[in-house]
Amino acid sequence: MKKSMNIFTLASVISITLLSPLAFADNDIQKIEAISKELGLITLEQAKAKALAAKPGVVDDVELENRKFGKGWDYEFEIVDADGREWEVLVDAKTGVVRDVSREWF
Repeated sequence: MKKSMNIFTLASVISITLLSPLAFADNDIQKIEAISKELGLITLEQAKAKALAAKPGVVDDVELENRKFGKGWDYEFEIVDADGREWEVLVDAKTGVVRDVSREWF
């Protein structure tokens, strides 16, 4: 049991270490803004305006995510609409194109 616990702990640490540069929570707004500026991406405010135009509501959370296999960056917004439903809106961080609007079901 102890051996499997150590393997699980190691796997968790590796996952967190590998994934941490790929996404930044909204409490890291300054980090998001610095990375977007360094990479020549649209600003967080520009992306937020695009997301809210696609799905009006209140932004509950935002992350900057590196798409798999080096295919670019997305701003991922969690938006709560007037009916209290949660939505995920992906905005291409380079072009500002809204890539997806989907309902969160949990």
